[in-house]
Amino acid sequence: MSSLPAADDSPRMTEVPRLPPQEKARYVQRLFTAVAPTYDLLNTVLSFGLHKWWRKVATDECRLNPGDRGLDVAAGTGDFVLEMLRRVGPTGYVAGADFCMPMLKIGVKKLKGRADLLQGDALALPFPDDAFHATTMGFALRNVGDIQQTLNEMTRVVQPGGRVVQLELSRPTHPLFRPFYYFYFQRLLPFVGRMIHGKQENYAYLPASLKEFPPREEIAAMMRKAGLTDVIVKDLTFGIVAIYAGTKVSRLQAEDSRQKPLNLDSPSPAPDAGGDS
Repeated sequence: MSSLPAADDSPRMTEVPRLPPQEKARYVQRLFTAVAPTYDLLNTVLSFGLHKWWRKVATDECRLNPGDRGLDVAAGTGDFVLEMLRRVGPTGYVAGADFCMPMLKIGVKKLKGRADLLQGDALALPFPDDAFHATTMGFALRNVGDIQQTLNEMTRVVQPGGRVVQLELSRPTHPLFRPFYYFYFQRLLPFVGRMIHGKQENYAYLPASLKEFPPREEIAAMMRKAGLTDVIVKDLTFGIVAIYAGTKVSRLQAEDSRQKPLNLDSPSPAPDAGGDS
Protein backbone atom coordinates (compact mmCIF):
# COMPACT_ATOMS: atom_id res chain seq x y z
CA MET A 1 0.00 0.00 0.00
CA SER A 2 1.25 3.42 -0.85
CA SER A 3 2.06 5.96 1.83
CA LEU A 4 -0.53 8.71 2.01
CA PRO A 5 0.08 12.29 3.16
CA ALA A 6 -1.20 13.65 6.43
CA ALA A 7 -4.71 15.08 6.47
CA ASP A 8 -3.47 18.66 6.79
CA ASP A 9 -1.36 18.31 3.62
CA SER A 10 -4.31 19.32 1.45
CA PRO A 11 -4.14 21.15 -1.86
CA ARG A 12 -5.20 24.77 -1.85
CA MET A 13 -6.97 25.76 -5.01
CA THR A 14 -9.87 27.47 -6.63
CA GLU A 15 -9.17 25.91 -10.03
CA VAL A 16 -8.36 22.36 -11.03
CA PRO A 17 -4.77 22.22 -12.25
CA ARG A 18 -4.25 20.52 -15.60
CA LEU A 19 -1.85 17.77 -14.69
CA PRO A 20 -0.59 14.55 -16.27
CA PRO A 21 -2.55 11.48 -15.06
CA GLN A 22 -0.08 10.41 -12.35
CA GLU A 23 0.27 13.92 -10.93
CA LYS A 24 -3.50 14.45 -10.96
CA ALA A 25 -3.91 11.14 -9.10
CA ARG A 26 -1.58 12.33 -6.32
CA TYR A 27 -3.35 15.70 -6.21
CA VAL A 28 -6.81 14.13 -5.86
CA GLN A 29 -5.50 11.58 -3.36
CA ARG A 30 -4.25 14.38 -1.09
CA LEU A 31 -7.57 16.16 -1.43
CA PHE A 32 -9.68 13.17 -0.40
CA THR A 33 -7.28 12.27 2.39
CA ALA A 34 -8.02 15.72 3.80
CA VAL A 35 -11.82 15.57 3.47
CA ALA A 36 -12.29 11.91 4.49
CA PRO A 37 -13.35 12.57 8.13
CA THR A 38 -16.24 14.85 7.09
CA TYR A 39 -16.98 13.39 3.65
CA ASP A 40 -20.21 11.52 4.49
CA LEU A 41 -21.67 14.38 6.52
CA LEU A 42 -20.93 16.94 3.83
CA ASN A 43 -22.35 14.68 1.10
CA THR A 44 -25.66 14.69 2.93
CA VAL A 45 -25.64 18.39 3.80
CA LEU A 46 -24.50 19.71 0.43
CA SER A 47 -26.89 17.51 -1.59
CA PHE A 48 -29.79 18.01 0.87
CA GLY A 49 -29.82 14.23 1.27
CA LEU A 50 -30.49 13.62 -2.43
CA HIS A 51 -27.26 11.67 -2.97
CA LYS A 52 -28.91 8.57 -1.46
CA TRP A 53 -31.77 8.68 -3.95
CA TRP A 54 -29.39 9.38 -6.83
CA ARG A 55 -27.39 6.26 -5.97
CA LYS A 56 -30.53 4.16 -5.72
CA VAL A 57 -31.67 5.23 -9.19
CA ALA A 58 -28.18 4.61 -10.58
CA THR A 59 -28.05 1.15 -9.01
CA ASP A 60 -31.37 0.34 -10.70
CA GLU A 61 -29.48 0.72 -13.99
CA CYS A 62 -27.08 -2.07 -12.94
CA ARG A 63 -29.96 -4.59 -13.19
CA LEU A 64 -28.39 -6.75 -10.52
CA ASN A 65 -30.09 -9.91 -9.28
CA PRO A 66 -29.57 -11.96 -6.13
CA GLY A 67 -26.32 -13.87 -6.41
CA ASP A 68 -24.71 -11.45 -8.88
CA ARG A 69 -21.27 -9.84 -8.53
CA GLY A 70 -20.77 -6.08 -8.49
CA LEU A 71 -17.82 -3.70 -8.31
CA ASP A 72 -17.80 -0.06 -7.29
CA VAL A 73 -14.79 1.86 -8.62
CA ALA A 74 -13.58 4.86 -6.59
CA ALA A 75 -15.70 3.40 -3.79
CA GLY A 76 -14.75 5.99 -1.18
CA THR A 77 -16.59 5.31 2.06
CA GLY A 78 -18.74 2.56 0.53
CA ASP A 79 -22.19 4.10 -0.08
CA PHE A 80 -22.51 2.64 -3.60
CA VAL A 81 -21.26 -0.71 -2.29
CA LEU A 82 -24.05 -0.71 0.31
CA GLU A 83 -26.66 -0.07 -2.37
CA MET A 84 -25.31 -2.90 -4.52
CA LEU A 85 -25.30 -5.27 -1.55
CA ARG A 86 -29.04 -4.73 -1.16
CA ARG A 87 -29.53 -5.98 -4.72
CA VAL A 88 -27.25 -9.03 -4.78
CA GLY A 89 -28.26 -10.33 -1.35
CA PRO A 90 -26.36 -12.77 0.86
CA THR A 91 -25.52 -15.08 -2.06
CA GLY A 92 -23.95 -12.30 -4.12
CA TYR A 93 -20.61 -10.54 -3.93
CA VAL A 94 -19.63 -6.87 -4.03
CA ALA A 95 -16.17 -5.31 -4.02
CA GLY A 96 -15.00 -1.73 -3.90
CA ALA A 97 -11.73 -0.22 -5.07
CA ASP A 98 -10.29 3.20 -4.27
CA PHE A 99 -6.80 4.67 -4.12
CA CYS A 100 -7.45 6.74 -0.98
CA MET A 101 -6.87 4.62 2.11
CA PRO A 102 -8.42 7.04 4.67
CA MET A 103 -11.70 6.90 2.74
CA LEU A 104 -11.57 3.09 2.57
CA LYS A 105 -10.94 2.81 6.30
CA ILE A 106 -14.21 4.61 6.94
CA GLY A 107 -15.92 2.31 4.46
CA VAL A 108 -14.56 -0.79 6.19
CA LYS A 109 -16.18 0.30 9.45
CA LYS A 110 -19.45 1.08 7.68
CA LEU A 111 -19.67 -2.22 5.78
CA LYS A 112 -18.69 -4.44 8.72
CA GLY A 113 -17.20 -7.20 6.59
CA ARG A 114 -20.09 -7.52 4.12
CA ALA A 115 -17.93 -6.55 1.12
CA ASP A 116 -14.28 -6.43 0.11
CA LEU A 117 -12.68 -2.99 -0.06
CA LEU A 118 -9.19 -2.70 -1.47
CA GLN A 119 -6.79 -0.02 -2.57
CA GLY A 120 -6.65 0.10 -6.35
CA ASP A 121 -6.28 2.41 -9.33
CA ALA A 122 -9.25 3.06 -11.63
CA LEU A 123 -6.81 3.17 -14.57
CA ALA A 124 -5.59 -0.39 -13.89
CA LEU A 125 -8.18 -2.30 -11.89
CA PRO A 126 -6.79 -5.32 -9.99
CA PHE A 127 -9.44 -7.73 -11.30
CA PRO A 128 -9.56 -10.23 -14.19
CA ASP A 129 -11.60 -9.78 -17.36
CA ASP A 130 -15.35 -10.53 -17.24
CA ALA A 131 -15.38 -10.86 -13.45
CA PHE A 132 -18.53 -8.85 -12.57
CA HIS A 133 -22.13 -8.42 -13.66
CA ALA A 134 -21.94 -4.64 -13.16
CA THR A 135 -19.48 -1.88 -12.34
CA THR A 136 -20.37 1.52 -10.94
CA MET A 137 -18.64 4.81 -10.20
CA GLY A 138 -20.19 7.66 -8.25
CA PHE A 139 -19.05 11.29 -8.53
CA ALA A 140 -15.48 10.31 -9.40
CA LEU A 141 -15.11 10.33 -13.18
CA ARG A 142 -14.18 14.04 -12.95
CA ASN A 143 -11.28 13.07 -10.70
CA VAL A 144 -9.47 10.48 -12.82
CA GLY A 145 -6.44 11.28 -14.91
CA ASP A 146 -7.76 9.50 -18.02
CA ILE A 147 -11.53 9.20 -18.49
CA GLN A 148 -11.32 6.89 -21.50
CA GLN A 149 -8.94 4.47 -19.79
CA THR A 150 -11.19 4.39 -16.72
CA LEU A 151 -14.20 3.49 -18.86
CA ASN A 152 -12.12 0.89 -20.70
CA GLU A 153 -11.15 -0.75 -17.40
CA MET A 154 -14.68 -0.71 -16.00
CA THR A 155 -15.87 -2.37 -19.20
CA ARG A 156 -13.05 -4.92 -19.25
CA VAL A 157 -13.92 -6.39 -15.86
CA VAL A 158 -17.64 -6.72 -16.71
CA GLN A 159 -18.86 -9.87 -18.41
CA PRO A 160 -20.63 -9.63 -21.80
CA GLY A 161 -24.19 -8.51 -21.16
CA GLY A 162 -23.13 -6.77 -17.95
CA ARG A 163 -23.62 -3.13 -17.15
CA VAL A 164 -21.31 -0.14 -16.64
CA VAL A 165 -22.97 2.73 -14.77
CA GLN A 166 -21.64 6.20 -14.03
CA LEU A 167 -23.27 8.67 -11.63
CA GLU A 168 -21.78 12.12 -12.00
CA LEU A 169 -22.38 15.80 -11.40
CA SER A 170 -23.60 17.60 -14.49
CA ARG A 171 -24.70 20.97 -15.76
CA PRO A 172 -28.37 21.81 -15.05
CA THR A 173 -30.69 21.65 -18.04
CA HIS A 174 -33.60 23.72 -16.73
CA PRO A 175 -33.04 27.37 -17.78
CA LEU A 176 -34.90 28.89 -14.82
CA PHE A 177 -33.14 26.67 -12.29
CA ARG A 178 -29.65 27.13 -13.76
CA PRO A 179 -28.69 30.56 -12.28
CA PHE A 180 -29.84 29.59 -8.77
CA TYR A 181 -27.89 26.34 -8.96
CA TYR A 182 -24.67 27.98 -10.10
CA PHE A 183 -24.92 30.57 -7.34
CA TYR A 184 -25.26 27.77 -4.79
CA PHE A 185 -22.64 25.53 -6.39
CA GLN A 186 -19.98 28.17 -6.94
CA ARG A 187 -20.56 30.49 -3.95
CA LEU A 188 -22.49 28.82 -1.13
CA LEU A 189 -21.23 25.24 -1.40
CA PRO A 190 -17.55 26.07 -0.72
CA PHE A 191 -18.65 28.28 2.19
CA VAL A 192 -20.74 25.48 3.76
CA GLY A 193 -17.82 23.12 3.19
CA ARG A 194 -15.58 25.47 5.16
CA MET A 195 -18.09 25.71 8.01
CA ILE A 196 -18.17 21.93 8.47
CA HIS A 197 -14.80 20.77 7.17
CA GLY A 198 -12.77 23.85 8.11
CA LYS A 199 -11.18 24.54 4.73
CA GLN A 200 -13.06 26.23 1.91
CA GLU A 201 -10.35 25.44 -0.63
CA ASN A 202 -11.07 21.71 -0.64
CA TYR A 203 -14.71 22.22 -1.60
CA ALA A 204 -13.91 24.87 -4.20
CA TYR A 205 -12.65 21.85 -6.14
CA LEU A 206 -16.20 20.68 -6.91
CA PRO A 207 -17.33 23.56 -9.15
CA ALA A 208 -13.85 23.85 -10.64
CA SER A 209 -13.77 20.17 -11.63
CA LEU A 210 -17.21 20.31 -13.25
CA LYS A 211 -16.07 23.27 -15.35
CA GLU A 212 -13.42 21.04 -16.97
CA PHE A 213 -15.63 17.94 -17.33
CA PRO A 214 -16.73 16.92 -20.86
CA PRO A 215 -20.39 17.35 -21.92
CA ARG A 216 -22.88 14.49 -21.77
CA GLU A 217 -22.59 13.56 -25.44
CA GLU A 218 -18.82 13.23 -25.21
CA ILE A 219 -18.99 10.93 -22.17
CA ALA A 220 -21.56 8.76 -23.96
CA ALA A 221 -19.28 8.54 -27.01
CA MET A 222 -16.39 7.46 -24.76
CA MET A 223 -18.57 4.72 -23.29
CA ARG A 224 -19.37 3.41 -26.75
CA LYS A 225 -15.68 3.51 -27.61
CA ALA A 226 -14.97 1.42 -24.50
CA GLY A 227 -17.18 -1.34 -25.89
CA LEU A 228 -20.63 -0.49 -24.55
CA THR A 229 -23.88 -0.37 -26.47
CA ASP A 230 -27.37 0.99 -25.79
CA VAL A 231 -25.76 3.87 -23.92
CA ILE A 232 -28.24 6.14 -22.17
CA VAL A 233 -27.91 9.43 -20.33
CA LYS A 234 -30.55 10.04 -17.67
CA ASP A 235 -30.77 13.46 -16.00
CA LEU A 236 -31.87 13.76 -12.37
CA THR A 237 -32.93 16.81 -10.32
CA PHE A 238 -33.11 19.34 -13.19
CA GLY A 239 -29.93 17.92 -14.70
CA ILE A 240 -27.52 18.67 -11.85
CA VAL A 241 -26.71 14.95 -11.81
CA ALA A 242 -26.58 12.54 -14.73
CA ILE A 243 -26.54 8.76 -14.95
CA TYR A 244 -24.61 7.21 -17.83
CA ALA A 245 -25.23 3.50 -18.44
CA GLY A 246 -24.40 0.96 -21.11
CA THR A 247 -24.19 -2.78 -21.76
CA LYS A 248 -21.01 -4.67 -22.61
CA VAL A 249 -21.20 -6.54 -25.90
CA SER A 250 -18.87 -8.36 -28.23
CA ARG A 251 -16.22 -6.42 -30.14
CA LEU A 252 -18.15 -6.59 -33.43
CA GLN A 253 -21.34 -5.35 -31.81
CA ALA A 254 -19.41 -2.56 -30.09
CA GLU A 255 -18.07 -1.35 -33.43
CA ASP A 256 -21.63 -1.05 -34.76
CA SER A 257 -22.93 0.65 -31.62
CA ARG A 258 -20.45 3.53 -31.90
CA GLN A 259 -22.32 4.72 -34.96
CA LYS A 260 -25.64 5.02 -33.11
CA PRO A 261 -26.93 8.46 -31.97
CA LEU A 262 -27.03 9.32 -28.30
CA ASN A 263 -30.20 8.13 -26.58
CA LEU A 264 -31.10 10.79 -24.02
CA ASP A 265 -33.46 9.88 -21.18
CA SER A 266 -34.69 6.71 -22.81
CA PRO A 267 -36.66 4.42 -20.52
CA SER A 268 -34.71 1.56 -19.02
CA PRO A 269 -36.08 -1.99 -18.76
CA ALA A 270 -37.56 -2.80 -15.38
CA PRO A 271 -35.18 -4.62 -13.02
CA ASP A 272 -35.43 -8.40 -13.12
CA ALA A 273 -37.40 -10.16 -10.45
CA GLY A 274 -35.50 -10.15 -7.18
CA GLY A 275 -34.14 -6.62 -7.45
CA ASP A 276 -35.15 -3.78 -5.13
CA SER A 277 -38.53 -2.28 -5.81
